[in-house]
Amino acid sequence: MEVSIRSSLTLQHIDTFKTIVGKQFVFVDEENLYKYSHDETENLHYLPEVVIKPRSAEEISEIFKICNQYKIPVTPRGAGTGLSGGALPHLGGVLISTERMNSILNIDERNLQVTTEPGVITEVLQNEVKEKGLFYPPDPSSRGSCFIGGNVAENSGGPKAVKYGVVKDYVINLEVVLPNGEIIWTAANVLKNSTGYNLTQLIVGSEGTLGIVTKIVLRLIPLPMYDLLMLVPFRSLEKASEAVSAIFRAGYTPSGLELIEIDALLIVSKFVDSIAIPITEDTAAHLIIEVDGNHLETLMQDMEAISELLNQFDCGEIYFADNAVQKAELWKLRRRVAEATKIDGYTIEEDTVVPRAELPALVHGVKELGKQFGFKAVCYGHAGDGNLHIRIKKEGTENSQDDPQIIESLRALFTLVKTLGGTISGEHGIGLVQKSFMDIVFDKTQLELMRGIKKVFDPNNILNAGKIFDAE
Repeated sequence: MEVSIRSSLTLQHIDTFKTIVGKQFVFVDEENLYKYSHDETENLHYLPEVVIKPRSAEEISEIFKICNQYKIPVTPRGAGTGLSGGALPHLGGVLISTERMNSILNIDERNLQVTTEPGVITEVLQNEVKEKGLFYPPDPSSRGSCFIGGNVAENSGGPKAVKYGVVKDYVINLEVVLPNGEIIWTAANVLKNSTGYNLTQLIVGSEGTLGIVTKIVLRLIPLPMYDLLMLVPFRSLEKASEAVSAIFRAGYTPSGLELIEIDALLIVSKFVDSIAIPITEDTAAHLIIEVDGNHLETLMQDMEAISELLNQFDCGEIYFADNAVQKAELWKLRRRVAEATKIDGYTIEEDTVVPRAELPALVHGVKELGKQFGFKAVCYGHAGDGNLHIRIKKEGTENSQDDPQIIESLRALFTLVKTLGGTISGEHGIGLVQKSFMDIVFDKTQLELMRGIKKVFDPNNILNAGKIFDAE
């Protein structure tokens, strides 16, 4: 098939890429270009000019040297589960997929560390270390399909973040290919490091704009022996939100504390054909609350005390998951909410985060904005750390880029979030779709510092250009 060249990429460059990685791992056919033209962000598609699947840092280095010399745009991609457009090749050029870099290289049981390549599926890594009695807590909803490299790029979180933290709290060291082709390690495989600037944490959450991560060293912890789960229905969404802060003020730290409002719950229950969650006519929202640890009696006491506390917030009958099957069913429902609501037409997802005591104000504000701007919204997410996902549905609008009224409403939403002491992304990143709102949460000096960092790493602006900031 003839290749349509839109950037400075030439057929000679493509032939060179085939020499570097093997011609069977370089794709220019229409089917593959379309496959890699989108991720899970709204309904957006941008075709790359070529897709390359390298196997090593050295191969990526050789590709980068060519792209940097000829100023060819490069878009890094993991599993394509992102929600902010970070893996969308909106400038054409080269898309580099890390899917062949999928080996767990070493599980160091003596030092509680694992070294992995970026293309390993997060749940696969978790299961491998679990067999050795170890635990890697960050668990985004897409953990069954997302790559650990993408998690590093976005500083992912998930339900366990409320107790255990997010990806940045577990990354010790990274091998990174820089845009000029140089390969570096960012630190050492130690738990304490006060040696110069923290390049590791600069790369974590940088959304593939500073380099491509090719090896990851993660800290592990011992696997907790027990976990208990309960489901709590509330007659008011605001009361459910108020209860979240009360749990922590009372001295309890759940390992998971998730909120699902009733509209989202009805959609996902139908989507997965489940009746695991009982719903009454006066139910407005549910909290899923999990505790874990090594002392079962203590956990049972905590759950009883939490349930007594929640009776102050107009909750209904509390349900306790009796076995592993019931627990798995409840978590399956929670993890499938984003997919189900998107299929139901809620194609625009925002990833707001506020101090958890401000959740009631945020929830109320979302509903008021929906009335003002004529859209429907469902709320769910990691209530325990104030991270609320908001899915928006407006008839005739599939994405937030094409509707001026949606753009206006999102600016109002993010201004509210800022007023409440929060910010515009907790774990999904900025990517392509939220960069126009960065001025709400950062002033000119802060943004110039970030642009300066980008220029130091990538002076020719080839790597994921136009993400977080506009391309030059």
